[in-house]
Amino acid sequence: MSSHLSIGRLASGLAVVTCMLAGAAPSAQQSLAMEPLKDSGQNILPAYEGWYQNADGSFTLLAGYYNRNKKEVLEIPIGPDNRIEPGGPDQGQPTHFDVGRGWGTLAIKVPKDFGDKKLVWTLTANGKTVAIPFGIVKGYQIEPFKDAAMGNTPPVVKFQPTGTANQGPPAPLAQAYVTTATAGEVSPITVWITDDGSDETPVAAGGGGGGFQRPARLSVTMSKYRGPGGIKFDDNTPTVKDGKATANATFSLPGEYLIRVEGNDSSGIGGGGFQCCWTTAYVKVSVKPSSTGGF
Repeated sequence: MSSHLSIGRLASGLAVVTCMLAGAAPSAQQSLAMEPLKDSGQNILPAYEGWYQNADGSFTLLAGYYNRNKKEVLEIPIGPDNRIEPGGPDQGQPTHFDVGRGWGTLAIKVPKDFGDKKLVWTLTANGKTVAIPFGIVKGYQIEPFKDAAMGNTPPVVKFQPTGTANQGPPAPLAQAYVTTATAGEVSPITVWITDDGSDETPVAAGGGGGGFQRPARLSVTMSKYRGPGGIKFDDNTPTVKDGKATANATFSLPGEYLIRVEGNDSSGIGGGGFQCCWTTAYVKVSVKPSSTGGF
């Protein structure tokens, strides 16, 4: 299978493996997944997005989630209600879940002899538990670093002009870019982003003039990934100008935070539902107390 796993295929696979793991009747699991969305009170579905092999022979398992609430953002700390086992409970998964689909939020590297073993991500939200197994499953091989059809590759994201280049699925949290801030004070988060432009096929301009225009290219989205308090962004999708974008973040409480940064080309958020081509990187922010308090 190519990297173009459709959203429908992913949703179907998620429902099937959930039934297998939970041992529940398919009808019960399907009703859980297909009931109408509500503003709040719904569950979160972990989403296994596929695997790819690394140059050293090891494998990486890519995963995201779907928060089925239309308005309710959830905080689920690492532990019994948010765990990945064996080897966990903490394997780099988020503790903050925005509404809707979070694509490619974590990547877990497993050894080359992983075989048919499985990791299981269990999430309990609003009293509803869903558990999804991850493994080297036939038909779920993906190509997140290059789209086979278009030759497109993910944007390159940096946090300093000459800093470490991030491209494709996220590196381990331990490799996150580190910075500091003060609770209640505005802190700029700046990203440098470049792209090879392989996805840009000229399309006819409107008005029937016979001219051509290229689609919008680069975009950046920032969101809370972990942390003890809230993060307010002045604009969490800051405009990219001359390869650079800055969002101002304000942290409500002191402590350790992680911000998820997603860099996209014209294929859109989460690659438009495919497993290429976007980049995920993390920023670790150590927030010290403020004498004036938070927001």
